Amino acid sequence: MAILTPRRRFLTTSLGLLGTAALGGCDRFAGTDAGRRTLRLGEDANLFAQRLLLSPASLAREFPASAVSPWFKPNGTIDPPDRDYRRLAAGRFADYRLAVEGLVERPLSLGLADLRTLPARTQTTRHDCVEGWSCIGTWTGVPLAEILTRAGLKPQARYVVFHCADTLEYAGAGLEGASLWPVKPDHVRHVQVAAAGSDDWGGGDPASDETPDEAAGRTPIRYYESVDLVDAFHPQTILAYDLNGNPLPVGNGAPLRLRVERQLGYKMAKYVMRIEVVETLARIGGGLGGYWEDRGYEWYAGI
Repeated sequence: MAILTPRRRFLTTSLGLLGTAALGGCDRFAGTDAGRRTLRLGEDANLFAQRLLLSPASLAREFPASAVSPWFKPNGTIDPPDRDYRRLAAGRFADYRLAVEGLVERPLSLGLADLRTLPARTQTTRHDCVEGWSCIGTWTGVPLAEILTRAGLKPQARYVVFHCADTLEYAGAGLEGASLWPVKPDHVRHVQVAAAGSDDWGGGDPASDETPDEAAGRTPIRYYESVDLVDAFHPQTILAYDLNGNPLPVGNGAPLRLRVERQLGYKMAKYVMRIEVVETLARIGGGLGGYWEDRGYEWYAGI
């Protein structure tokens, strides 16, 4: 055994080093055009398998009230620094309007009071973050299908895009491709603080406060997300305005947050200001369907 043990240790160490080398090679391959095409094929296979195994009406698991997490962790943006958003928040979103436009027969402009008069759905579901944590919360809101039906989709409609209030970086501010832009959701607040040029962001006079980048006329790059019509019309896909029986807190996406329960958390766009129905995603943002998708995340994040 004295001879076998060192041999086993040598073999284990060697296999570990080979595995690390292989992972390094995979990482380099993923950074190439061929690698990105290969990974997208895997994403397409994931979508195909999900749609094959689940019917369009298959529901994500719902939980009893006793399972609700005592605190629903906010993530990514927790207090948008944008001047217009601050003004809305200071007025308790009384002036908020959700625009519904694009490939629709009847463009809509809906306030929170309008949304609350529409048929609502309440669901207690688990939020699974790509970073590895989960929370259970009770969400109430209007089904997205209700809004799209009222707007009426044109025949060429294929995707629904959610444009949000929170700026994550600025075009022309030296953030693109540099170290000062979010590399994952929990890095967002750091970047927003740096972009605003102050550690004291998130408050101030909403009528006059603006970030230096806004004052300089730089173009904000705001969060956006998208789903196809299968997920848009899923019964659990809602625009939530309440969390656990109370109006949605700012940290969790007030005044309106997308819930698409069969996908990972970064698909759940917060601070939704405008819904755009489109035929293709190619001309929006980086063309891959979402802020994080433009930076390497999967467009279909099914769970």
